[in-house]
Amino acid sequence: MAVESASPAPAEAVLEPEQLRRYADAVVRGCLHLGRGDTLIVQADLAHRELAIALVEAGYQAGASLVDLEYLDRAAQAARIRNAHRDEYLGPVTPWRVRRLREQLKPETAVATIIGESEPGVFDGLPAERVAADAMRPYASTRWFVRAAREGRRRWAGAAWPTPYWATQVYRDADPAEAQRRLAQDLLWFCRLGPDDPPGHEGWTRHVETVAQRARTLTELELKRLELRGPGTELTFRLSPGTRWLGGQEENAHGQLIAPNLPTEESFTSPDPAGTEGTFRCSRPLSFRGREIDGIAGEFRGGRLVRLDAASDDDRDFLGAFIHGGENADRLGEVALVDRTSRIGQTERVYWNTLIDENAVAHIAFGSGFGQTRVAGVRGARRVNDADLHLDVMIGADELEATGVDGSGGRVPLIADGEWQI
Repeated sequence: MAVESASPAPAEAVLEPEQLRRYADAVVRGCLHLGRGDTLIVQADLAHRELAIALVEAGYQAGASLVDLEYLDRAAQAARIRNAHRDEYLGPVTPWRVRRLREQLKPETAVATIIGESEPGVFDGLPAERVAADAMRPYASTRWFVRAAREGRRRWAGAAWPTPYWATQVYRDADPAEAQRRLAQDLLWFCRLGPDDPPGHEGWTRHVETVAQRARTLTELELKRLELRGPGTELTFRLSPGTRWLGGQEENAHGQLIAPNLPTEESFTSPDPAGTEGTFRCSRPLSFRGREIDGIAGEFRGGRLVRLDAASDDDRDFLGAFIHGGENADRLGEVALVDRTSRIGQTERVYWNTLIDENAVAHIAFGSGFGQTRVAGVRGARRVNDADLHLDVMIGADELEATGVDGSGGRVPLIADGEWQI
Protein backbone atom coordinates (compact mmCIF):
# COMPACT_ATOMS: atom_id res chain seq x y z
CA MET A 1 0.00 0.00 0.00
CA ALA A 2 1.50 3.34 -1.05
CA VAL A 3 2.07 5.86 1.73
CA GLU A 4 2.42 9.57 1.07
CA SER A 5 5.80 11.04 1.90
CA ALA A 6 6.08 12.95 5.16
CA SER A 7 9.48 14.40 4.24
CA PRO A 8 9.76 18.20 4.37
CA ALA A 9 9.89 19.75 0.92
CA PRO A 10 12.75 22.08 0.00
CA ALA A 11 11.96 25.80 0.12
CA GLU A 12 12.10 25.88 -3.69
CA ALA A 13 11.89 22.45 -5.29
CA VAL A 14 13.85 21.85 -8.47
CA LEU A 15 11.37 19.31 -9.86
CA GLU A 16 7.63 18.91 -9.45
CA PRO A 17 6.80 16.07 -7.01
CA GLU A 18 5.63 13.71 -9.78
CA GLN A 19 8.73 14.43 -11.89
CA LEU A 20 10.98 13.78 -8.89
CA ARG A 21 9.22 10.50 -8.07
CA ARG A 22 9.53 9.40 -11.69
CA TYR A 23 13.25 10.22 -11.78
CA ALA A 24 13.96 8.42 -8.50
CA ASP A 25 11.91 5.42 -9.63
CA ALA A 26 13.94 5.24 -12.85
CA VAL A 27 17.11 4.94 -10.76
CA VAL A 28 15.75 2.40 -8.27
CA ARG A 29 13.64 0.25 -10.56
CA GLY A 30 14.82 1.11 -14.09
CA CYS A 31 18.58 0.99 -13.36
CA LEU A 32 19.11 -1.10 -10.22
CA HIS A 33 15.99 -3.31 -10.43
CA LEU A 34 15.72 -3.21 -6.64
CA GLY A 35 13.58 -5.98 -5.17
CA ARG A 36 11.88 -6.92 -1.94
CA GLY A 37 14.31 -7.45 0.90
CA ASP A 38 17.25 -5.75 -0.87
CA THR A 39 19.45 -3.07 0.70
CA LEU A 40 19.94 0.28 -1.02
CA ILE A 41 22.88 2.58 -0.26
CA VAL A 42 22.46 6.19 -1.45
CA GLN A 43 25.65 8.26 -1.73
CA ALA A 44 25.16 12.01 -2.00
CA ASP A 45 26.52 15.48 -1.28
CA LEU A 46 24.45 17.81 0.90
CA ALA A 47 23.49 19.74 -2.24
CA HIS A 48 21.85 16.57 -3.60
CA ARG A 49 19.36 16.24 -0.73
CA GLU A 50 16.19 16.66 -2.82
CA LEU A 51 17.00 13.63 -4.95
CA ALA A 52 18.63 11.72 -2.07
CA ILE A 53 15.43 11.74 -0.01
CA ALA A 54 13.40 10.83 -3.10
CA LEU A 55 15.67 7.81 -3.63
CA VAL A 56 15.16 6.75 -0.01
CA GLU A 57 11.39 6.93 -0.59
CA ALA A 58 11.63 5.02 -3.88
CA GLY A 59 13.84 2.36 -2.31
CA TYR A 60 11.41 1.57 0.47
CA GLN A 61 8.47 1.65 -1.95
CA ALA A 62 10.29 -0.94 -4.08
CA GLY A 63 10.49 -3.23 -1.05
CA ALA A 64 13.97 -2.53 0.36
CA SER A 65 14.58 -3.80 3.87
CA LEU A 66 16.99 -0.90 4.47
CA VAL A 67 17.96 2.29 2.68
CA ASP A 68 21.19 3.77 4.05
CA LEU A 69 21.89 7.41 3.15
CA GLU A 70 25.58 8.39 3.17
CA TYR A 71 26.54 12.05 2.78
CA LEU A 72 30.00 12.92 1.44
CA ASP A 73 31.80 16.24 1.88
CA ARG A 74 34.85 17.24 -0.17
CA ALA A 75 35.53 20.18 2.14
CA ALA A 76 36.36 17.66 4.86
CA GLN A 77 38.74 15.91 2.46
CA ALA A 78 40.38 19.24 1.63
CA ALA A 79 40.82 19.93 5.35
CA ARG A 80 42.69 16.65 5.74
CA ILE A 81 44.94 17.35 2.76
CA ARG A 82 45.68 20.84 4.05
CA ASN A 83 46.41 19.89 7.67
CA ALA A 84 47.58 16.25 7.83
CA HIS A 85 50.94 16.36 9.64
CA ARG A 86 52.30 13.21 8.02
CA ASP A 87 52.14 12.00 4.46
CA GLU A 88 50.91 8.59 5.58
CA TYR A 89 47.79 10.22 7.04
CA LEU A 90 46.53 10.94 3.50
CA GLY A 91 44.01 8.59 1.88
CA PRO A 92 42.95 6.68 5.02
CA VAL A 93 40.73 3.60 4.81
CA THR A 94 39.20 2.80 8.17
CA PRO A 95 38.20 -0.72 9.25
CA TRP A 96 34.54 0.30 9.24
CA ARG A 97 34.92 1.63 5.69
CA VAL A 98 36.36 -1.72 4.59
CA ARG A 99 33.34 -3.47 6.05
CA ARG A 100 30.98 -1.13 4.19
CA LEU A 101 32.79 -1.87 0.93
CA ARG A 102 32.45 -5.62 1.49
CA GLU A 103 28.73 -5.19 2.08
CA GLN A 104 28.42 -3.36 -1.26
CA LEU A 105 29.54 -6.47 -3.13
CA LYS A 106 26.68 -8.64 -1.88
CA PRO A 107 24.06 -9.50 -4.52
CA GLU A 108 21.24 -8.10 -2.39
CA THR A 109 22.97 -4.69 -2.00
CA ALA A 110 22.52 -1.91 -4.54
CA VAL A 111 24.33 1.46 -4.60
CA ALA A 112 22.99 4.69 -6.10
CA THR A 113 25.52 7.52 -6.36
CA ILE A 114 24.28 11.05 -7.06
CA ILE A 115 26.62 13.12 -9.22
CA GLY A 116 26.78 16.91 -9.57
CA GLU A 117 29.55 19.34 -8.61
CA SER A 118 28.61 21.50 -5.62
CA GLU A 119 31.88 22.93 -4.27
CA PRO A 120 34.18 24.20 -7.01
CA GLY A 121 37.76 25.02 -6.20
CA VAL A 122 37.71 23.16 -2.90
CA PHE A 123 41.22 21.84 -3.66
CA ASP A 124 42.59 25.09 -5.08
CA GLY A 125 45.97 26.04 -3.65
CA LEU A 126 46.71 22.53 -2.39
CA PRO A 127 49.71 20.61 -3.76
CA ALA A 128 48.59 18.42 -6.66
CA GLU A 129 50.66 15.50 -5.38
CA ARG A 130 48.85 15.55 -2.00
CA VAL A 131 45.43 15.82 -3.64
CA ALA A 132 46.24 12.88 -5.90
CA ALA A 133 47.66 10.83 -3.02
CA ASP A 134 44.59 11.38 -0.86
CA ALA A 135 42.25 10.48 -3.72
CA MET A 136 44.08 7.44 -5.06
CA ARG A 137 45.50 5.70 -1.98
CA PRO A 138 42.14 4.27 -0.92
CA TYR A 139 41.98 2.47 -4.27
CA ALA A 140 45.49 1.10 -3.85
CA SER A 141 44.66 -0.31 -0.41
CA THR A 142 41.33 -1.80 -1.53
CA ARG A 143 42.32 -3.30 -4.86
CA TRP A 144 40.06 -6.28 -4.14
CA PHE A 145 37.06 -3.93 -4.19
CA VAL A 146 38.18 -2.02 -7.30
CA ARG A 147 38.73 -5.29 -9.15
CA ALA A 148 35.37 -6.66 -8.05
CA ALA A 149 33.62 -3.50 -9.21
CA ARG A 150 35.31 -3.61 -12.62
CA GLU A 151 34.31 -7.28 -12.93
CA GLY A 152 30.66 -6.36 -12.42
CA ARG A 153 30.26 -7.65 -8.86
CA ARG A 154 28.94 -4.31 -7.62
CA ARG A 155 25.29 -3.43 -8.29
CA TRP A 156 25.74 0.28 -8.93
CA ALA A 157 24.13 3.16 -10.79
CA GLY A 158 25.07 6.84 -11.06
CA ALA A 159 22.54 9.61 -11.66
CA ALA A 160 22.98 13.38 -11.94
CA TRP A 161 21.39 16.16 -9.90
CA PRO A 162 21.53 19.89 -10.81
CA THR A 163 23.24 21.68 -7.93
CA PRO A 164 23.13 25.50 -7.91
CA TYR A 165 26.81 25.76 -8.85
CA TRP A 166 26.68 23.17 -11.62
CA ALA A 167 23.46 24.56 -13.09
CA THR A 168 24.88 28.09 -13.33
CA GLN A 169 27.95 26.72 -15.11
CA VAL A 170 25.66 25.29 -17.78
CA TYR A 171 23.14 28.17 -17.88
CA ARG A 172 25.27 31.19 -17.10
CA ASP A 173 22.59 33.71 -18.10
CA ALA A 174 20.10 32.47 -15.48
CA ASP A 175 19.80 32.88 -11.71
CA PRO A 176 20.60 29.69 -9.71
CA ALA A 177 16.98 28.59 -9.20
CA GLU A 178 16.05 29.02 -12.86
CA ALA A 179 19.30 27.39 -13.99
CA GLN A 180 18.57 24.36 -11.78
CA ARG A 181 15.08 23.97 -13.23
CA ARG A 182 16.37 24.22 -16.81
CA LEU A 183 19.15 21.71 -16.21
CA ALA A 184 16.72 19.36 -14.46
CA GLN A 185 14.44 19.38 -17.50
CA ASP A 186 17.46 18.58 -19.70
CA LEU A 187 18.27 15.59 -17.51
CA LEU A 188 14.72 14.26 -17.71
CA TRP A 189 14.81 14.54 -21.50
CA PHE A 190 18.20 12.80 -21.71
CA CYS A 191 16.81 9.95 -19.60
CA ARG A 192 13.64 9.57 -21.72
CA LEU A 193 11.54 10.82 -18.78
CA GLY A 194 10.23 13.98 -20.42
CA PRO A 195 6.57 14.91 -21.04
CA ASP A 196 6.68 13.52 -24.60
CA ASP A 197 8.29 10.22 -23.58
CA PRO A 198 6.35 7.06 -22.62
CA PRO A 199 4.94 6.96 -19.06
CA GLY A 200 6.98 5.92 -16.03
CA HIS A 201 10.45 4.71 -17.00
CA GLU A 202 9.22 2.82 -20.07
CA GLY A 203 11.04 5.21 -22.43
CA TRP A 204 14.27 4.73 -20.49
CA THR A 205 13.91 0.94 -20.60
CA ARG A 206 13.33 0.92 -24.37
CA HIS A 207 16.36 3.15 -24.89
CA VAL A 208 18.83 1.06 -22.86
CA GLU A 209 17.57 -2.09 -24.59
CA THR A 210 18.37 -0.47 -27.96
CA VAL A 211 21.86 0.54 -26.82
CA ALA A 212 22.46 -2.98 -25.46
CA GLN A 213 21.46 -4.49 -28.83
CA ARG A 214 24.00 -2.27 -30.59
CA ALA A 215 26.69 -3.53 -28.22
CA ARG A 216 25.80 -7.13 -29.08
CA THR A 217 26.09 -6.29 -32.79
CA LEU A 218 29.54 -4.78 -32.27
CA THR A 219 30.64 -7.87 -30.34
CA GLU A 220 29.47 -10.15 -33.15
CA LEU A 221 31.69 -8.27 -35.65
CA GLU A 222 34.77 -9.70 -33.85
CA LEU A 223 36.85 -6.65 -34.67
CA LYS A 224 40.64 -6.82 -34.31
CA ARG A 225 41.30 -3.10 -34.54
CA LEU A 226 39.46 0.19 -34.13
CA GLU A 227 40.43 3.47 -35.78
CA LEU A 228 39.16 6.91 -34.73
CA ARG A 229 39.74 9.92 -36.97
CA GLY A 230 38.55 13.41 -36.12
CA PRO A 231 39.72 16.99 -35.46
CA GLY A 232 43.13 16.62 -33.81
CA THR A 233 42.59 12.88 -33.24
CA GLU A 234 44.16 9.95 -35.07
CA LEU A 235 44.03 6.94 -32.78
CA THR A 236 44.34 3.22 -33.45
CA PHE A 237 43.33 0.65 -30.82
CA ARG A 238 44.21 -3.04 -30.87
CA LEU A 239 41.26 -5.16 -29.71
CA SER A 240 41.84 -8.44 -27.91
CA PRO A 241 40.39 -11.74 -29.11
CA GLY A 242 37.11 -12.24 -27.30
CA THR A 243 36.39 -8.53 -26.96
CA ARG A 244 32.86 -7.82 -25.79
CA TRP A 245 31.17 -4.46 -26.23
CA LEU A 246 28.86 -3.14 -23.52
CA GLY A 247 26.32 -0.36 -23.20
CA GLY A 248 22.81 0.44 -22.06
CA GLN A 249 21.77 -2.32 -19.70
CA GLU A 250 23.66 -5.51 -18.98
CA GLU A 251 23.79 -8.44 -16.61
CA ASN A 252 26.30 -8.05 -13.81
CA ALA A 253 28.41 -10.88 -12.40
CA HIS A 254 25.50 -11.87 -10.14
CA GLY A 255 23.22 -12.29 -13.15
CA GLN A 256 21.22 -9.18 -12.26
CA LEU A 257 20.08 -6.73 -14.93
CA ILE A 258 21.44 -3.21 -14.32
CA ALA A 259 21.88 0.06 -16.22
CA PRO A 260 24.86 1.72 -14.54
CA ASN A 261 24.61 5.24 -16.00
CA LEU A 262 21.57 7.51 -16.07
CA PRO A 263 21.61 8.92 -18.75
CA THR A 264 23.60 6.86 -21.25
CA GLU A 265 24.26 6.79 -25.01
CA GLU A 266 27.63 5.02 -25.27
CA SER A 267 28.76 1.69 -26.71
CA PHE A 268 32.10 0.87 -25.08
CA THR A 269 34.79 -1.73 -24.58
CA SER A 270 38.28 -2.07 -23.09
CA PRO A 271 41.08 -2.17 -25.69
CA ASP A 272 44.31 -4.12 -25.39
CA PRO A 273 46.19 -1.87 -22.91
CA ALA A 274 49.46 -2.17 -24.87
CA GLY A 275 47.90 -1.51 -28.26
CA THR A 276 47.00 2.19 -28.49
CA GLU A 277 48.89 4.39 -30.94
CA GLY A 278 48.48 7.98 -32.12
CA THR A 279 47.40 11.44 -31.08
CA PHE A 280 44.23 12.87 -29.60
CA ARG A 281 42.72 16.24 -28.80
CA CYS A 282 39.79 16.63 -26.44
CA SER A 283 36.69 18.24 -27.91
CA ARG A 284 35.22 19.17 -24.53
CA PRO A 285 36.71 20.45 -21.28
CA LEU A 286 37.02 18.16 -18.29
CA SER A 287 35.47 18.86 -14.89
CA PHE A 288 37.78 17.00 -12.50
CA ARG A 289 38.31 17.26 -8.75
CA GLY A 290 36.76 20.72 -8.61
CA ARG A 291 38.74 22.02 -11.61
CA GLU A 292 37.71 22.89 -15.14
CA ILE A 293 40.52 21.68 -17.41
CA ASP A 294 40.51 22.72 -21.06
CA GLY A 295 42.80 22.07 -24.03
CA ILE A 296 43.64 18.47 -23.13
CA ALA A 297 45.65 16.69 -25.83
CA GLY A 298 48.35 14.04 -26.03
CA GLU A 299 50.05 11.15 -27.76
CA PHE A 300 50.25 7.39 -27.22
CA ARG A 301 53.11 5.10 -28.18
CA GLY A 302 53.13 1.40 -27.39
CA GLY A 303 49.98 1.85 -25.36
CA ARG A 304 51.41 4.49 -23.02
CA LEU A 305 50.76 8.21 -22.86
CA VAL A 306 54.04 9.89 -23.80
CA ARG A 307 52.79 13.47 -24.10
CA LEU A 308 50.12 15.39 -22.19
CA ASP A 309 49.04 18.97 -22.87
CA ALA A 310 46.44 21.32 -21.39
CA ALA A 311 45.54 24.98 -21.80
CA SER A 312 47.52 25.87 -18.67
CA ASP A 313 50.68 24.32 -17.26
CA ASP A 314 49.10 24.21 -13.79
CA ASP A 315 46.12 22.19 -15.05
CA ARG A 316 48.43 19.90 -17.03
CA ASP A 317 50.53 19.21 -13.96
CA PHE A 318 47.44 18.64 -11.80
CA LEU A 319 46.03 16.13 -14.29
CA GLY A 320 49.44 14.56 -14.83
CA ALA A 321 49.79 13.92 -11.10
CA PHE A 322 46.91 11.46 -11.41
CA ILE A 323 47.71 9.94 -14.81
CA HIS A 324 51.44 9.51 -14.18
CA GLY A 325 51.12 8.95 -10.43
CA GLY A 326 49.92 5.34 -10.46
CA GLU A 327 50.85 2.11 -12.18
CA ASN A 328 49.23 1.75 -15.62
CA ALA A 329 47.14 4.91 -15.21
CA ASP A 330 48.85 6.21 -18.38
CA ARG A 331 47.32 3.35 -20.40
CA LEU A 332 43.72 3.18 -21.62
CA GLY A 333 40.98 1.13 -20.01
CA GLU A 334 38.08 2.19 -22.23
CA VAL A 335 37.11 3.47 -25.65
CA ALA A 336 33.48 4.49 -26.12
CA LEU A 337 31.54 5.43 -29.24
CA VAL A 338 28.66 7.93 -29.37
CA ASP A 339 27.11 9.36 -32.53
CA ARG A 340 25.36 12.67 -33.13
CA THR A 341 21.87 11.24 -32.52
CA SER A 342 22.63 11.43 -28.80
CA ARG A 343 20.08 13.71 -27.16
CA ILE A 344 22.88 15.22 -25.11
CA GLY A 345 24.99 15.96 -28.16
CA GLN A 346 22.02 17.47 -29.97
CA THR A 347 21.93 20.34 -27.48
CA GLU A 348 25.44 21.41 -28.63
CA ARG A 349 26.03 22.47 -25.04
CA VAL A 350 28.94 21.67 -22.71
CA TYR A 351 27.55 20.33 -19.43
CA TRP A 352 30.74 20.45 -17.33
CA ASN A 353 30.02 16.99 -15.94
CA THR A 354 31.67 13.79 -17.12
CA LEU A 355 28.57 11.61 -16.75
CA ILE A 356 26.71 13.91 -19.13
CA ASP A 357 29.48 15.05 -21.50
CA GLU A 358 30.84 11.53 -22.05
CA ASN A 359 27.42 10.57 -23.40
CA ALA A 360 27.39 13.48 -25.84
CA VAL A 361 30.46 12.42 -27.84
CA ALA A 362 32.98 9.60 -28.17
CA HIS A 363 35.55 9.32 -25.39
CA ILE A 364 38.49 7.39 -24.00
CA ALA A 365 39.38 6.61 -20.39
CA PHE A 366 42.77 6.42 -18.75
CA GLY A 367 43.34 3.67 -16.21
CA SER A 368 41.32 0.62 -15.32
CA GLY A 369 39.27 -1.39 -17.78
CA PHE A 370 36.14 -3.51 -17.42
CA GLY A 371 36.48 -7.24 -16.87
CA GLN A 372 33.11 -7.92 -18.47
CA THR A 373 34.46 -6.70 -21.84
CA ARG A 374 36.09 -10.10 -22.34
CA VAL A 375 34.20 -13.23 -23.41
CA ALA A 376 35.20 -16.01 -21.03
CA GLY A 377 37.24 -18.90 -22.38
CA VAL A 378 38.45 -17.28 -25.61
CA ARG A 379 41.96 -18.37 -26.52
CA GLY A 380 44.51 -15.57 -26.71
CA ALA A 381 42.33 -13.03 -24.89
CA ARG A 382 44.33 -10.23 -23.29
CA ARG A 383 43.51 -8.88 -19.87
CA VAL A 384 42.04 -5.41 -19.46
CA ASN A 385 44.16 -2.63 -18.00
CA ASP A 386 44.59 -2.83 -14.25
CA ALA A 387 44.98 0.55 -12.52
CA ASP A 388 43.57 2.50 -9.59
CA LEU A 389 42.43 5.40 -11.79
CA HIS A 390 39.54 5.56 -14.26
CA LEU A 391 39.37 8.97 -15.95
CA ASP A 392 37.20 9.73 -18.99
CA VAL A 393 38.08 12.47 -21.48
CA MET A 394 35.93 13.47 -24.45
CA ILE A 395 37.42 13.35 -27.96
CA GLY A 396 34.33 13.05 -30.17
CA ALA A 397 32.78 15.49 -32.63
CA ASP A 398 30.29 15.34 -35.51
CA GLU A 399 33.27 14.90 -37.85
CA LEU A 400 34.53 11.81 -36.00
CA GLU A 401 34.90 8.68 -38.14
CA ALA A 402 35.03 5.29 -36.41
CA THR A 403 36.16 2.28 -38.45
CA GLY A 404 36.61 -1.32 -37.38
CA VAL A 405 38.97 -3.84 -38.94
CA ASP A 406 37.95 -7.50 -38.79
CA GLY A 407 40.06 -10.65 -38.78
CA SER A 408 40.35 -10.80 -42.56
CA GLY A 409 41.45 -7.17 -42.81
CA GLY A 410 38.06 -5.96 -43.98
CA ARG A 411 37.18 -2.41 -42.99
CA VAL A 412 33.80 -1.95 -41.32
CA PRO A 413 32.33 1.59 -41.06
CA LEU A 414 30.94 2.03 -37.54
CA ILE A 415 30.32 5.78 -37.42
CA ALA A 416 30.44 7.89 -40.59
CA ASP A 417 29.06 11.37 -41.29
CA GLY A 418 28.41 11.58 -37.57
CA GLU A 419 25.97 8.64 -37.38
CA TRP A 420 26.00 4.92 -36.67
CA GLN A 421 26.37 2.72 -39.75
CA ILE A 422 25.43 -0.55 -38.04
